[in-house]
Amino acid sequence: ATFDSSIITDAFDEYLFIFNNIHPETDGVELTFNVSIDNGSNYNIAKTSTAFWSEQVESGGGQLQYRTGQDLAQGTGEQIIMNDLGNGNDEAGAGVMRLFNPSSTTFVKHFVGQMNSSDGGSGTATYDFAAYSAGYVNTTSAVNNIKFTFNSGEIQGGTISVFGVA
Repeated sequence: ATFDSSIITDAFDEYLFIFNNIHPETDGVELTFNVSIDNGSNYNIAKTSTAFWSEQVESGGGQLQYRTGQDLAQGTGEQIIMNDLGNGNDEAGAGVMRLFNPSSTTFVKHFVGQMNSSDGGSGTATYDFAAYSAGYVNTTSAVNNIKFTFNSGEIQGGTISVFGVA
């Protein structure tokens, strides 16, 4: 799903993306985003970020984990915002991501993600995740396009709603 310059404008100081029942085609994938300053011709803007998640196993137990593999240190690749979604009918993801001041030509653009997802896992274990990510897009150019994709396969269902906040 892509939101281009007809939606990401200088009319708002913040954009709120709400993910509802996002369902992937492929099992065990991550939902990612990337941004563009040329309305989607290139998605190559450096980002610095951090991420952690909490995991709960349906049969009991869980953990809180810092996700070093999801950090970007001036990386231009996709930023993971939702972890290990399953493609079963009882597995989906939901959450919120905020992008602050994307039209600024003075400051970098901060983002914060808070997501929940479910994965059938391997064997008989079912996992539920609460994923948190935050960071900044390191550009003083206006960001006018954001793209959400799974790192494998397509988005098979659910909605992504976007709201501008003044």
